[in-house]
Amino acid sequence: MHEPPATPRRPRIYLAGPDVFRPDAQDHFVQLAAACEALGLLALLPADGNELSGSDAPEMRIYEANMRLLRSAHGVVANLACFRGLEPDSGTVFEVGAAVALGIPVVAYGVPEDSYAARARLALPCEQDANGVLRERGTGIAIEDFGQPLNLMLACSVQIAPTPEAALRKMADVLAANR
Repeated sequence: MHEPPATPRRPRIYLAGPDVFRPDAQDHFVQLAAACEALGLLALLPADGNELSGSDAPEMRIYEANMRLLRSAHGVVANLACFRGLEPDSGTVFEVGAAVALGIPVVAYGVPEDSYAARARLALPCEQDANGVLRERGTGIAIEDFGQPLNLMLACSVQIAPTPEAALRKMADVLAANR
């Protein structure tokens, strides 16, 4: 008797970002999940606490649920847009770092096109010191200036796409190439 070929599991993509805070978060995630589905990917949506019951340390349940999802992912697509300042959301940066440490590929979107240093120059009083190092005026703290749109630890560890949909397409390509 001939058995049908096994259906390959769809790659699981964890959707990281501060999008859970959007007023239209549910609609946003429905759209991203549909875009994943169209590419043969399965969206893993971050826990926001609404699906968790009980009252004991809800923040720990959210953390643990998101870490379980992240560990089960084949890839991460992360919104690294500036969030409440010049840098991406710190929780998202943590998830990206965890994914990289676990060997899970990451594709980011929402990344500003200009360099981090250029954004810092616009937002903060800065000056170059005698050695040409860009520094915050007053504190003297150096501003990383490698011409990257993000801190080098992020810029060197992720691929960047212009939109969420482009990031999902790039992730599908990355995963297909790694098969």
